[in-house]
Amino acid sequence: MKVSTQIDINSTKEKVWSAITDIENSANVISGIINIEILHPVEGDLVGLKWRETRKMFGKEAQEVMWITHSEKYHYYQTRAESHGAIYVSRLNITEKSNDIVTLEMSFEGESINLMAKVISGIFSIFMKKSMKKALEVDLEDIKKYCEAN
Repeated sequence: MKVSTQIDINSTKEKVWSAITDIENSANVISGIINIEILHPVEGDLVGLKWRETRKMFGKEAQEVMWITHSEKYHYYQTRAESHGAIYVSRLNITEKSNDIVTLEMSFEGESINLMAKVISGIFSIFMKKSMKKALEVDLEDIKKYCEAN
């Protein structure tokens, strides 16, 4: 399953980057996140930062351990999580349109790695894809509101 969506934000790439990379305080930016627990902090480069995220998903609380696998300052970072028989990769990508408008794209990809996950994914993939896209859109709207207000 692959899902992607984007939003234009009236802000600078530096402010947007600061907002999306302040993982420890992301519960103050994204309404769906309930709590963040940093498990492995890093200095400088984001790669290797690992955290446990508790968020509201599909009406229930869910926890995932996530870590940053790739990053290019002011451009993008990519995370990975592994649970429930699947590998999840998400990416936040910034494209500068002008000095004060950026496009923020969020993408999510899930790959089932065991038989049970493949069966469940096959049955629910259409529902899950629509719900996941909506969740990404809400996250992007929250980030936009935060960046434009600060």
